[in-house]
Amino acid sequence: MNKLELKEFLEAKVFEYNQPKFIESDPIQIPHRYSLKEDIEISGFLTATIAWGNRKMIIKNADKMMELMGNSPYDFVMNHEEHHLDSLDGFVHRTFNSIDLSYFIKALNHIYTKNNGLESIFKNYATNDSLQPAIYELKKIFFEIPHPARTTKHMSDPFKGSASKRLNMWLRWMVRNDNAEVDFGIWKSISPSILSCPLDVHSGNVARKLGLLTRKQNDAKSLLELDTSLRKMDSNDPVKYDFALFGLGVFENF
Repeated sequence: MNKLELKEFLEAKVFEYNQPKFIESDPIQIPHRYSLKEDIEISGFLTATIAWGNRKMIIKNADKMMELMGNSPYDFVMNHEEHHLDSLDGFVHRTFNSIDLSYFIKALNHIYTKNNGLESIFKNYATNDSLQPAIYELKKIFFEIPHPARTTKHMSDPFKGSASKRLNMWLRWMVRNDNAEVDFGIWKSISPSILSCPLDVHSGNVARKLGLLTRKQNDAKSLLELDTSLRKMDSNDPVKYDFALFGLGVFENF
């Protein structure tokens, strides 16, 4: 395919997958249960944090997290007392356990109490063309209160070479505003043009087959290469192509 044919092919796949029916089988269904901005942010953030492995298990365990917080994540984060965290004992998703979840709740409380919320961090630290420096700053702020050493591995750092797939997926949910009402677009202070594509084994393999990515590793350098390719096709909404790359990889075994 030439560049025009590739763009038309991907646009068609975006239209096919960027539809409400996508929500039914995707972890994004968890934040779609809520209407309060902070509930959407926090439920989405925690869901994205455990978004690796089997998708059905991700959804099941994200649902369990919401249940443990009384299905009111923002209220729980802001008003919990130490003994309330005992109810989280036994929670586990792969290597993310109740110790990690308890700390994440404390850190989120710190962010909403002392840093004016999650959106504010990204607004303050985004650059003209990237949110990756803001992810780095989020991790610094997230772990600036006393924390278990084991928990730091559950938040990626793009400045250490990570593609930060899960955080970039969550940022797509928060920032990108589409007519299909899949992504939320509740963060009006940040432009979708500076989003980065969630890069994982599926999107990476499809991107390579289509000539959008040449680097073999799924790391920060590959993410920059993929972002550059996608922004050439649509500079205003480059990460819409995540639906195409993901759909082709997961649903069509492209």
